[in-house]
Amino acid sequence: MRRRAVARSRTSWHPVSGFCSAGNPGLYSAAVGHHFARPGNRFWSALHLAGVTDRLLSPLEDELALRYGLGVTNLVARPTASAQELSREELREGGRVLADKVLRSAPGVLAVVGIDAYRTAFGQPRATTGPQGQQVGGRPVWVLPNPSGLNAHYQLPALAAHFCQLREAIELRCTSSR
Repeated sequence: MRRRAVARSRTSWHPVSGFCSAGNPGLYSAAVGHHFARPGNRFWSALHLAGVTDRLLSPLEDELALRYGLGVTNLVARPTASAQELSREELREGGRVLADKVLRSAPGVLAVVGIDAYRTAFGQPRATTGPQGQQVGGRPVWVLPNPSGLNAHYQLPALAAHFCQLREAIELRCTSSR
């Protein structure tokens, strides 16, 4: 397999899919070219425990997320050791780019992974995790805790519970739109 400098966007064009955005790739994820790839990252485990995937996916299988209706992209493409290295302007510009991408792809929900990145990128300093009152690119927004191993505030069961709430909301939305 050829290594890529930055993990590529994997965007689902299915209108009822979730759409997860990491703040930006970590150095390890950028080096191996896959989203949420660092061994301590709990993104893939949280998706599985929440019932979004029927098995635990490896970060090396991130393209399979599309089979589960998930597109994965980055808010900011520049890899860093920590999201705190991103400037406010980088995050705001990333928010504008992501809003355009969401407008074009029309996912059922934009799920942003990382509350601090969301607050800065979309000018919502008081935002909390869960569903948001605003839309981005004409789509509803849900904010999830950052699954990075650096985020000690959330252990895996709590992360999975947040991901499960999002899954249930998407399923309810799909059922009610039939």
